[in-house]
Amino acid sequence: MKFTTFAKAAALAAGVFCTAAQAADQTYIATTAIVEHPALDSVRAGIKDSLMENGYNEENLKFTFESAQGSPATAAQIARKMIGSEPDLIVAIATPSAQAAVSASENIPVIFSVVTDPLGAKLVSNVEQPGGNVTGLSDMLPLAQQLELLQEIMPGLKTLGVPYNPGEPNAVSSVEALKVIAKEKGIKIIEAPAPKSSDVALASQKLIGKADAIYCPIDNTIISALEAVVKTGIDGQIPVFAADTDSVARGAIAALGFNYYDLGKQTGELVLRVLNGEKAGDIPVKFAEGTNLAINPKMAARMGIEIPASVTERATQVIE
Repeated sequence: MKFTTFAKAAALAAGVFCTAAQAADQTYIATTAIVEHPALDSVRAGIKDSLMENGYNEENLKFTFESAQGSPATAAQIARKMIGSEPDLIVAIATPSAQAAVSASENIPVIFSVVTDPLGAKLVSNVEQPGGNVTGLSDMLPLAQQLELLQEIMPGLKTLGVPYNPGEPNAVSSVEALKVIAKEKGIKIIEAPAPKSSDVALASQKLIGKADAIYCPIDNTIISALEAVVKTGIDGQIPVFAADTDSVARGAIAALGFNYYDLGKQTGELVLRVLNGEKAGDIPVKFAEGTNLAINPKMAARMGIEIPASVTERATQVIE
C-alpha cells in the first residue's frame, strides 16, 4: 500500500528508516526549470539540500530534474509529462516553467521558486491566500537599493541600458518597475530587447555609445548568455552590472541581490510544509529574504572603472 505524503513525512519524523520494500514508496519530487545557469542551478541544489537536512536521503527520496532549455513550449511538454508520472509535488523554477506546471496540474501541488511577480504571471491571485494547489517563493528584488549602488559606483550615471527578453514576464515586470524607480533617481532607462539567447550579444552592443552602463535584470535569456554582455562591456568600455550576485563571478562588476542557494533553501521550507501535510494553497507566498553584495574589482578595471572603497568595505563577496 502506497504511503500518503503525510504518512511518509510522519515516518521520517518518527525516525522510521526506509527498507527495500518501501523503496516504491519514495517521496517523489519532480523539479523543472526554464533553463540551466548557475543561479537557477543553485536554487535546485538548495531545495535538495533542504530536504536532505530534514530526514530525506537518496533511498527515500526520488528527486528528478528537467530543463526546458529556454523554450516555453518544452516547459509545457515537461509539465504534462511530469503530471503523468504522478509525483508527490512539482517544484517549478522560474516563471515560464511555473506557468507551465500550474497550467498542467489540477491536483498535484506546485511550488514555484524565484518568480519575481507571481501576481503578474497569474500563478496566484492573492499572495496571502493563494488557494488551489499552488504557492511558492518570489525573488522580488530591492531595485531602489540596486540603483543606489550603481550611482555610488558611478556618480555620473544618467543612462542605463537594460537588455531583456520582452517575452519573459519575469523580466518585463522587473524592467517596468525599474523604469519607475530610475526616473525618481534621475536615470533614463534604454531598453534593449533580446527575445532569444542568440540576440543578447547584438542587443548589448547596440547600447555602446547610448548608455553609461548596462544592467542585466533577472532574465533567464540574458543570464544564460551573460558572457556575451560581459564581452560587450570589455570591448566597448561600458560597465556591466547584474541583478543577481551569481553573475558577478561570471564577469559583471557588482550586484546587490540574493544568494540563490539560500533561495533554494527557503523554497525547500515550503516544500517540507506541504510534505508534512499542509495544503499548498493555504501557505502564503514567501518573499525572499536576505541580500548579498558581490563585487568584481578586476572586471571593473577591465571595463574602465574603479569600485570605490566605501563599496568594497561592505561587500559580502569579492571575486578575486
